[in-house]
Amino acid sequence: HASEKVKHIRKVLREIDKPFGLYPNFLSPTSGNWVQHHVSVGGLGDSFYEYLIKSWLMSAKTDMEAKNMYYEALEAIETYLVNVSPGGLTYIAEWRGGILDHKMGHLACFSGGMIALGADDAKEDKRAYYRELAAQITRTCHESYARSDTKLGPEAFWFNSGREAVATQLSESYYILRPEVVESYMYLWRQTHDPIYREWGWEVVMALEKHCRTEAGFSGIQDVYSSNPNHDNRQQSFFLAETLKYLYLLFSEDNVLSLEDWVFNTEAHPLPVNRSDSFSIAGHPH
Repeated sequence: HASEKVKHIRKVLREIDKPFGLYPNFLSPTSGNWVQHHVSVGGLGDSFYEYLIKSWLMSAKTDMEAKNMYYEALEAIETYLVNVSPGGLTYIAEWRGGILDHKMGHLACFSGGMIALGADDAKEDKRAYYRELAAQITRTCHESYARSDTKLGPEAFWFNSGREAVATQLSESYYILRPEVVESYMYLWRQTHDPIYREWGWEVVMALEKHCRTEAGFSGIQDVYSSNPNHDNRQQSFFLAETLKYLYLLFSEDNVLSLEDWVFNTEAHPLPVNRSDSFSIAGHPH
């Protein structure tokens, strides 16, 4: 039975020894041990954390195991990965066997929205802290856009030697229509209604129009730091599924796909909050 398999995987992950409470990205299916100690809230790690808090919300707040695993993981992240740059930007670093890479991937920028989404159900004395942390991470991700010539953000950006929130090599300077930054703007807008998030979203709309629109659709660009960037001639499917959807929701009323009733999976497909008592994927709490 599928749900039993899922529960078993989660049980293994809950009980396995974790370095400082962090979850490395790779687990061997044969040995059940971590393959290496690389931890990231960006690619490879991102959806795992997101699905813990979202499993809790989708279960109409009955899946206590998911809730507890999420907040424990978040405490480890804030303790070991969250940093503030000399210029005052809060970011989530990557962790390689205890050594930090002071970089953040575009994919990790979804985490502002995730932390905002999870702030309401945190311990009471941490709620304000998580709301502020979500706002600060989202601000940093906006800076990665604001500090480029195109006002679109790079695939990854670093915090080192006086240069902050910028890519350090051409191989990380591309933008492929990714949604994570506008995803966080949408969640932060829904939670705070601070008009800055709509202003930032509109900056993205104008930059997409200016640099990514083609006769046939929208294209990624090869270098966000070029004032006249080359197109990569690809319109990624997540541009329609996520980027445009989150922008649309950012400028919609809160009752359009209300976050009370819908949970977005990691590809922005809306899944209903499961309020039926007769059947729950999460099972009933013990």
